[in-house]
Amino acid sequence: MSYDKSTSSILAPLLAKARAGDSAARDELFTRCRSYVNLVARTQVESWMRQKVDASDLVQQTMLEAYRGFPQFDGGTEGEWLAWLRKILSHNTQDFIRRMRTEKRGGAKEVPLQAGSDSEGFFHDPASPDETPSQMLSGREREIALAQAIERLPEDYQEVILLRNLQRLPFDDVAERMGRTRGAVQMLWARAIQKLTDELGSEST
Repeated sequence: MSYDKSTSSILAPLLAKARAGDSAARDELFTRCRSYVNLVARTQVESWMRQKVDASDLVQQTMLEAYRGFPQFDGGTEGEWLAWLRKILSHNTQDFIRRMRTEKRGGAKEVPLQAGSDSEGFFHDPASPDETPSQMLSGREREIALAQAIERLPEDYQEVILLRNLQRLPFDDVAERMGRTRGAVQMLWARAIQKLTDELGSEST
């Protein structure tokens, strides 16, 4: 199966134009990356944190800081750009955790983020050897396309993929988080993966 590379191929020239001072290219670059940052944020926000913060708040803060700090970005590749966005998001998430724990216990310590949420292998090393979105794609440059495809899925499909493939939870834990039986979650996950496959396949035409 082949996939349209327009999303990834457009980011590099957008990044170059933005660094050269093209404000329209910079705005377009941030627009195209927002769904990616949103998915990373949702992966980082644990269930206990969701009662205190919405992932969209972290996304908004991260995108604002990245926009304001763009002149300080000294990378030149898409990979460096995405890593820079993840670094800002990671800092904001840790900052929020520290504030929460300081308020609750009068002290704070560094807390590791969800496995795989802040690394080059964000969409790799899935929870099971079954065919997954990460295996449908080739290389880090496809993360943007994958994030956008997941964002187009129904909310319950997004949730089951988030928990199973991105947070790498076993099906029993996914079932508990979603308030469903293991069997129901497994069927939901299979349908979600098929729908995601269809979404990605439609981009190849």
